[in-house]
Amino acid sequence: MGKKALVTGAARGIGRAVAEELAGQGFDLLLTCLHSIDELNAFCLYLEEKYDIACTSFQGDMGDYETVNRLFESVSGLDVLVNNAGISYIGLLSDMSAEEWRRVMATNLDSCFYTCRNAIPLMVHAKQGRIINISSVWGQAGASMETAYSASKGAVNSFTRALAKELAPSNIQVNAVACGVIDTDMNRCFAKEEMDALIEEIPADRIGTPEEVASLVGQLINAPAYMTGQIITIDGGWF
Repeated sequence: MGKKALVTGAARGIGRAVAEELAGQGFDLLLTCLHSIDELNAFCLYLEEKYDIACTSFQGDMGDYETVNRLFESVSGLDVLVNNAGISYIGLLSDMSAEEWRRVMATNLDSCFYTCRNAIPLMVHAKQGRIINISSVWGQAGASMETAYSASKGAVNSFTRALAKELAPSNIQVNAVACGVIDTDMNRCFAKEEMDALIEEIPADRIGTPEEVASLVGQLINAPAYMTGQIITIDGGWF
């Protein structure tokens, strides 16, 4: 049996880079997206041809309990889970609707609960597993105009630490990667002047790449089993 990994939000950005990193390590993949299923299907074919692995795509909302349950109906075993699906909201909290708040929390936090709840029995049965949650430095520092996003990622960090303690006796490691400013669609909403101001605050004098985050995820997957419950920051020295 080959190694199997699930990566959520894998059509582009960090999720896409993580999927290719894992394909390069020989993992068969299950990849999800919310909207870009044609793009994800094409990406799966590319990975299968280049890395000689099996890749399956799934379109659905990871913030919806029944959808995630449906995703796992065909999953009989899982070695690695990477929770990457996420969205942001930029604006004053006083201008945010309850529906917008709930949407951020569902996508960024509830999705981790739904996927982990389904993955844990598979990993416990196998007596091993790795769970990696993609978080953000804003979950540690907080970002003005991104209160909901910051709150959701702060919760992901606490979720990671607590679940790691819960699953350590079962030889399942749970860690998170807290990303700084990364070159993804999520950050392309900023004007050039805003991005230049952000870069000025980063000691590395640049933003990060999805491939750099993926490389760190790849290292965490192969880290010693004693390493669990950690929030690993990748931000060019900013935080």
